[in-house]
Amino acid sequence: MSPAARRRPFGVVTRGTTNPNRLRRVDNWIVATCADRLLAADDPLVVDLGYGATPVTAVELRARLAAGVRPDVRLVGLEIDAARVAAAAPAADPPGLTFARGGFELAGLRPVLVRAFNVLRQYDESEVAEAWQTMTAALAPGGVLVEGTCDELGRLASWLLIDADGPRTLTLAAKLTTLGSPAELAERLPKALIHRNVPGEPVHALIRALDDAWQAAAPYATFGPRQRWLHAVTRLRETGWPILDNPTRWRQGELTLPWPLP
Repeated sequence: MSPAARRRPFGVVTRGTTNPNRLRRVDNWIVATCADRLLAADDPLVVDLGYGATPVTAVELRARLAAGVRPDVRLVGLEIDAARVAAAAPAADPPGLTFARGGFELAGLRPVLVRAFNVLRQYDESEVAEAWQTMTAALAPGGVLVEGTCDELGRLASWLLIDADGPRTLTLAAKLTTLGSPAELAERLPKALIHRNVPGEPVHALIRALDDAWQAAAPYATFGPRQRWLHAVTRLRETGWPILDNPTRWRQGELTLPWPLP
């Protein structure tokens, strides 16, 4: 694609479904794990790509980063739909929070971090690699992309941390008080993985092993779902899965593994 063409918004309009606090799990993870990148940046610029029909989740991300990382963080919400950009204008609070039209090319911005949630889910799997490459090529040096998906209320989620060399980690996250089984997470895998949840694929083995560990930890359910999850993740690690994070994150209903999965 020519440079002139790439300057135009690259992508298609998504359904735009959104809800307050839908992305709180990934936001809290970003605050906990990506703070160093923003703290070290001369320009702590973040892009929320495809924020949807309303800007609520972009507003929430900016507030969480400002409170938890640094108050001068700048967030630009990008939407390919001009009508959504216009509708978001009353929520803007420049210079900390603004909205603009843009797609995977990131509107010529050079952010330290991009959050792209529930965007690629609406594309074909064959289009994922080009979208990743386009976004990471626009990042500031050392920047990262957090790309994933979640259910409508944010109770189940998964995401990939991606840099210029490709995916680095996969995180699974759930609201433990409503989790019936970790197998439910299979429905909310990132687009690059959701069709690979079949026998013989690493992500299928992971989901099955986590579900087995959850079932084995059933006796701990009497102490609450958090204790059951902690014991399930511990068991998963003991069986050889290279879980990267620690009990502080596990207690939030998360676990993170390196990419590619073993």
